[in-house]
Amino acid sequence: MPLVRIDALRADGARLNALGRAVHDALVETIGIPPDDHFQILTSHDGTGSTLRHGTYLGVRRDDGIVYVVITMRAGRTPDQKRALYRRIAELAEEYAGTEPRNVFVTVLENASADWSLGHGEAQYAPAEQPRDVPPHQNCASVPSA
Repeated sequence: MPLVRIDALRADGARLNALGRAVHDALVETIGIPPDDHFQILTSHDGTGSTLRHGTYLGVRRDDGIVYVVITMRAGRTPDQKRALYRRIAELAEEYAGTEPRNVFVTVLENASADWSLGHGEAQYAPAEQPRDVPPHQNCASVPSA
């Protein structure tokens, strides 16, 4: 159950959709996310009222084609799975949206099952524990007061 946020500079609707499809397809292909598990926030920044900052950290020469991808999902993927995911996102972002791989910045945030509510105010991945039957003598409410 990933939640994906994609931020791009001066991206039109077609480019945002292509980037969203690239990330989703990579998630399905590399870590087995179900195809209908598709939750994304796609945002274009105009460069004036809102913008994106980037640098050349670690020798990567980014430019205004930068795309930030933040994936929040339940913990449990191996480093190899994550490396495959990053690589595939960069490949598909280039194929679908024309984004150079050097401009694809991805981070994964992991959390626990109880950190998700998918609607109805319920924790679908972490249902409440059923109370165990407690013998009456161990239940303080059933002990008469002195």
